[in-house]
Amino acid sequence: MVSPLPDPEVADEAPSEPYLTPYDNKRVATYMWLLDAEYDGEDWRVVAKTVLHIDPDKEPERAHRAWVTHLERARWILKEGYKFLFPSPTTH
Repeated sequence: MVSPLPDPEVADEAPSEPYLTPYDNKRVATYMWLLDAEYDGEDWRVVAKTVLHIDPDKEPERAHRAWVTHLERARWILKEGYKFLFPSPTTH
């Protein structure tokens, strides 16, 4: 079961820039929770409520859009964006 995160502030949509943003850097744990919940087969509504702190019963469209875009961003970070977390070593 997904546990609530301490930082409930998420945007209605995740960033889509081809690089990590300050928003992303503050929410790496949120993205990892989303990936973990997806791996565990959690219902998106449960994840939206507990991880993103958006109630899908009260705001179904907003909750779904936030869940979809943040999960897409999490997948992008897993595939490409992680490279921005670690500076590449310089060669002399």
